[in-house]
Amino acid sequence: MSTITLGQVHSFQRPAAPTVAPAVRLTRRGKAVVLAFAILAIGVLAIVLGPSSTATDLPGTPQETTTVQVLPGHTLWQIAAEANPDGDIRATVDDIIELNSLPNASALQMGSEIAVPVYDK
Repeated sequence: MSTITLGQVHSFQRPAAPTVAPAVRLTRRGKAVVLAFAILAIGVLAIVLGPSSTATDLPGTPQETTTVQVLPGHTLWQIAAEANPDGDIRATVDDIIELNSLPNASALQMGSEIAVPVYDK
């Protein structure tokens, strides 16, 4: 006996419906835990990557200084220019302010003695 095939038989399947993941919702406690973890992580990064200094038992090398008496009409700029004529006067003024713990450049008192760094000429 012979079989006659009139066409190909196809079986169709419906594509599976896409699955949607349920939305994640945090409770108050969950939000507090996430916030605490974020603050902790920021704190650890600040400590690890932040500026650091190391204290040792060895003394540092002091900067050589000279003492200058402030005369009437003297400004910190003039004193810095005399101390470091070939250098950056602004940096020299900043060095003198830091060395003498002055609040600003206009804090000079007539008759006072201030320490001025000695620069190589």
